[in-house]
Amino acid sequence: MWQRGLNWAAVVLVGLFGLMWVGVVIYADLGSPLWMRVVQVVFGVLLFGWAVRKAFQLISRAI
Repeated sequence: MWQRGLNWAAVVLVGLFGLMWVGVVIYADLGSPLWMRVVQVVFGVLLFGWAVRKAFQLISRAI
């Protein structure tokens, strides 16, 4: 029971962090070169994608 709750908490935190990372890079990081911002956006999207994939895995295990 605790494990499932902690798994969901981790998935939500990583997903939110990935979205916030992308938002900060796009709107607040104007001093970095374009290629660095692109790499950071890709990193944020990968984090969000990982969270979505894990959420689907958790849902499929529960069914």
